[in-house]
Amino acid sequence: MSDRYGEFVQSSLGKKVAKSLGLPLPIKLDRFEAGEKVVRGSVLFGSASGDDSSISDAVANVLNNLHAEVYVSDEDAHKEALSGAGIEAKGSKDHAEKYKVLIFDASNISYAPDLKEMYDFFHPVARQVEKSGRVIVIGRPPEECESIGQTLAQRSLEGFVKSVGKEFKNGITSQLIYVSKGAESNIDSTLRFFISARSAYVSGQVVRVGKGNAQDVDWSKPFAGKTVLVTGASRGIGESMARVFARDGAHVICLDIPPQQADLQKVAGEIGGSTLALDITAKDAGEKIAEAAAKRNGLDAIIHNAGVTRDKTLAKMDDKQWSMVIDINLQSIAAINDYLFENNALNENARIVCVSSISGIAGNLGQTNYATSKAGVIGLVQATAKKLKEEDKGITINAVAPGFIETQMTAAIPVAIREAGRRMNSMSQGGLPVDVAETAAWLATPASGGVNGNIVRVCGQSLLGA
Repeated sequence: MSDRYGEFVQSSLGKKVAKSLGLPLPIKLDRFEAGEKVVRGSVLFGSASGDDSSISDAVANVLNNLHAEVYVSDEDAHKEALSGAGIEAKGSKDHAEKYKVLIFDASNISYAPDLKEMYDFFHPVARQVEKSGRVIVIGRPPEECESIGQTLAQRSLEGFVKSVGKEFKNGITSQLIYVSKGAESNIDSTLRFFISARSAYVSGQVVRVGKGNAQDVDWSKPFAGKTVLVTGASRGIGESMARVFARDGAHVICLDIPPQQADLQKVAGEIGGSTLALDITAKDAGEKIAEAAAKRNGLDAIIHNAGVTRDKTLAKMDDKQWSMVIDINLQSIAAINDYLFENNALNENARIVCVSSISGIAGNLGQTNYATSKAGVIGLVQATAKKLKEEDKGITINAVAPGFIETQMTAAIPVAIREAGRRMNSMSQGGLPVDVAETAAWLATPASGGVNGNIVRVCGQSLLGA
């Protein structure tokens, strides 16, 4: 579905008209293309002063592996540390161009006055970030901090990051990564995702990275030799997910309801996958999935994407419309997961990714059934994540929560509501199915073993539920 307004303001005339009227000015976002560098420009790195350099060291290792061009805000404080990772960083005074990525290690901030160090890093370069640039702050989880001062300081980072995401515009994203002590080496997959073009429509997010079994991968094909099942794979977001996982080396089992079999076979044929025509609400759905997975030596990841809407205000909604949405969007996921766990159909270090929605976070007019089901998905993820930590089999579960994504579903929305959905976010535009797919792929990669129980919005930092 085309965004005619977004296309119009890309022209010189459209840009002038929009500026004169004070209208939103969405830009064309950089998105991932195979073969391109992860970091498409220079990186400025800085950190708060302190004795703990473990996060800075981990960041340096990632940047070195990416062969990034790195500059530092304070040469005396940072150049020596980065050189330990093999990076010959340059001083920021030597850099005349804009930066693509700004990274600040705030993990040593332990008191409110120390937050000034973050201001001192970002203030001079707030207008020196390229279009579709990246701003990343890294800290410690407030719930794991030892003192009130450190807790309040680390929690303060969220307000800063979300505000920057709304201020910088130009397709620039802003993220906060909380890293538990002892889990610094697990930052690789998350940092790669957030500094890359894969995270084009993800902004204002807070992600927690903890201890877990993060496996080494070939980043050109991170799912090589893996089997991934995607539900609702015949079209829209599910189809895009199937294509992204296949692009990254996975054998994809494409699942959808029997009436969609022709489209399903087309998708699977084009990506070299296989098909499973199945109603996920059927009593034997878990068994059928396990049987299909067994033919591929078990599942390495399952992506619960299938879902429906039956929108009506609560007063006009009949019980069939309520029950259908709850059964498909929520109960089927719980039932399938239970069967897979009980019958050991998931391989060691498997990944589960569920699709929630910002409707499940903020609610939505005429969607009590849908919002209830998607809020329930969040509860399912959080409860299951705790259980998986206790079992210690390396399996993780996370969720993506899309906002306004350009699909057949959103194309049917009345034009005024559709335009509001597109513009009421920091990107002033709708996202694409591939944005959700790239996020799911990051959460599902074998390298994301430290990412468990997270709910990541793919909404361009929507104002809804912010």
